[in-house]
Amino acid sequence: MKKLILSLVLVGATTLAFGQKKVVRSAEKNFKSGDLATALSEVNTALQDPETGADPETHLLKAKIQLKMFGSDSSNTMETLEKGQASYETFQQTLEKAGASSKVGEAILEDDIPGVPENLRPYSINTLKNTSFDKAITQYNEDDFEMAYEFFNLAGEVDKSDTTIHYNAGFLANDLGRFEDAKKHFGYLLEIPEYNKLNAYYFMVQILSTEEKNPEAAYDIVMAAREDYPSDKILAEYEIQLLLQLNKMDEAMAQIKEALANDPENTSILLRSGYLKEQSGDIDGALADYKKSVQVDPDFYEGNYYAGALLLEKSREILAELNSLSDAEWEKRSESMGKEANQYYSDAIPYFEKSLELRPDDTDIMGILYQIHTRLKNTAEAEKYNNKLIELLGPNWMER
Repeated sequence: MKKLILSLVLVGATTLAFGQKKVVRSAEKNFKSGDLATALSEVNTALQDPETGADPETHLLKAKIQLKMFGSDSSNTMETLEKGQASYETFQQTLEKAGASSKVGEAILEDDIPGVPENLRPYSINTLKNTSFDKAITQYNEDDFEMAYEFFNLAGEVDKSDTTIHYNAGFLANDLGRFEDAKKHFGYLLEIPEYNKLNAYYFMVQILSTEEKNPEAAYDIVMAAREDYPSDKILAEYEIQLLLQLNKMDEAMAQIKEALANDPENTSILLRSGYLKEQSGDIDGALADYKKSVQVDPDFYEGNYYAGALLLEKSREILAELNSLSDAEWEKRSESMGKEANQYYSDAIPYFEKSLELRPDDTDIMGILYQIHTRLKNTAEAEKYNNKLIELLGPNWMER
């Protein structure tokens, strides 16, 4: 009797296992025919069985079904993305179970060649990468940049070394204000030895210094970048800018001198050189640098504005000194000092006029020109700017 009962148990177990394998074969058939909902339900049932559930082939089949559901969903919404993420997770779990060198592991990692007929695609994890990339391009072309980023990000999770994917993902994340995400993708690029990292470095410096207000971290990135690209002029400018932010004036001036020796007509470096000289009290040296930047590029706004502002500062210093004199000294020197101050006012006019030409709606510059012409008794010019300011700001613009 015991033998009979044992035989019945063995037969029942064999029948159950056979039944579950039949479910797996049905899931495979429905996967190939496109009945994906049924296929997924069947494979989930098979995964509950100890024998078929322990077989990596069953898990691989589930990942393929989820991948096909992801690829066939053209709505490309967050729900679509979730299908792709589910497939990725199943692929990863299966790879951990089977190992990369196993038959299943090799199937998971099989190359996917874009453009091959659908029935020849391996439905591997690389198929998932390519499918997600294609969806990213589709959404980007439809100006759906949020979902374009999400699909690039998923493709990048599959392949940490694909430079095209991670550059696109980083660029979009930065544009969307998702700076942590942008740093993640640019960080991957910085780890790839043969990749030209310059743009990735530029983005990282801008994010750290401008968006995150972390000049120390930005400076560390610039130093790493300059080891890779010692002759890059933009990185040299970043280094100087960050040294100024960190109040490392001596180091900044040393770098400025080196940069100007290599690139004497770089307007940005000339501007920073002038700024450093101005801060150290070398007003004439600063003015010479600002003027030179404008000679190099007459349309350089900052050079024009800084030159005009420094000429006004020289005028104000003269007038402040004049007002501090005794009555007797004032009588003796007021005419000559007044003429000198007025000359600086006159010299400032073309720089501010050029600044206004470059930024024609800047009411602050209009106000400066109004004050200069009023000081110099250029009545017609002063009235011109007064009328413009009344038009833009109203009759009480001076009270602003």
